[in-house]
Amino acid sequence: MTDFIPTPTDRFTFGLWTVGWQARDPFGDASRAPLDPVETVHKLSELGAYGVTFHDDDLLAVEPDRDKAIAAFRKALDETGMKVPMATTNLFTHPVFKDGAFTSNDRDVRRYALRKVIRNIDLAASLGAKTYVCWGGREGAESDAAKDVKAALDRYKEGLDTLCSYVLERGYDLRFALEPKPNEPRGDILLPTIGHALALINELEHPEMVGLNPEVGHEQMAGLNFVHGIAQALWHGKLFHLDLNGQHGPKYDQDLIFGHGDLKSAFFLVDLLENGGYDGPRHFDYKPLRTEDAQDVWDSAAANMRTYLILKEKSRAFRADPEVQEALRASRVDELAQPTLAPGETWADLAKDDFDPEVAAARGFHFTRLNQLALEHLLGVRG
Repeated sequence: MTDFIPTPTDRFTFGLWTVGWQARDPFGDASRAPLDPVETVHKLSELGAYGVTFHDDDLLAVEPDRDKAIAAFRKALDETGMKVPMATTNLFTHPVFKDGAFTSNDRDVRRYALRKVIRNIDLAASLGAKTYVCWGGREGAESDAAKDVKAALDRYKEGLDTLCSYVLERGYDLRFALEPKPNEPRGDILLPTIGHALALINELEHPEMVGLNPEVGHEQMAGLNFVHGIAQALWHGKLFHLDLNGQHGPKYDQDLIFGHGDLKSAFFLVDLLENGGYDGPRHFDYKPLRTEDAQDVWDSAAANMRTYLILKEKSRAFRADPEVQEALRASRVDELAQPTLAPGETWADLAKDDFDPEVAAARGFHFTRLNQLALEHLLGVRG
């Protein structure tokens, strides 16, 4: 039995905006003081994290001078050995982005948004970031009359094409990752799901440079299965990064501690990430509860990592259980990897099958047994 203590080899990362959230919401003012990014780097390092990520504005939480803030942040990274695998840009807080950034009806705003991103790309590249996330939280509308969606998608594509061109010209080793979300803060956000984002990527000038940064709560807000979405992103080779947190169904974006929402989905997600070929950071995009004090913030950060490691251990035990292996075979799960047509066969060979659909229809797949075994491992009564 492991003690579930994280180390940098687990590649756990946190955004500065997560532990640094002051707990301000639409109905109440902040309940915590601003957190110095330098303190965040040191505290997360002490907890066993691998790295930190940031929006451009996050670095200015306590030091308004950008150059001084960046210098202090770099020093903290050097002192701790913490990495910066990903960065992003805040294109949603300032009122200038009230109608979007890349897709604002105001052309001047669109141009300003691209300049803001380009400035932070330079910083991200200098810090060694390999992924640049684009969350279009304001790219949307509250009224169908207010936004020409076809034109907006043209501008979205134009913006991403421009950024890819900039990265190529600069020679940066950097890829972009789109972060889907269906709503909030806009009534309807463009690229609301993994599928929508994948479709846009296919239309870009450099689709190989753009992938996905799916978030647990965002897909579950749309009533979708996050595990299935991640599996499809992996199938496309487009899972460049991901955000882990918790969510209770299709409501507002809760950003709970990972596993503190749909625990069964979290279990199968960890099982997929650990066995499905994903080798990127395990990034937590959550918010400490508004009720918590400064110490509780670090307790919540530790809880994310501990929960992931517990579920990782339960996944290992689940896969190693002989009864589970037998149940998987009984459910024919392994047969799905077998091509429907044998090598050399064509559609014409299908007519040769001696198949009785009534006999096949009478066979059970025994999924209940398989699901119960997973639940028992999750509940800790097997292991």
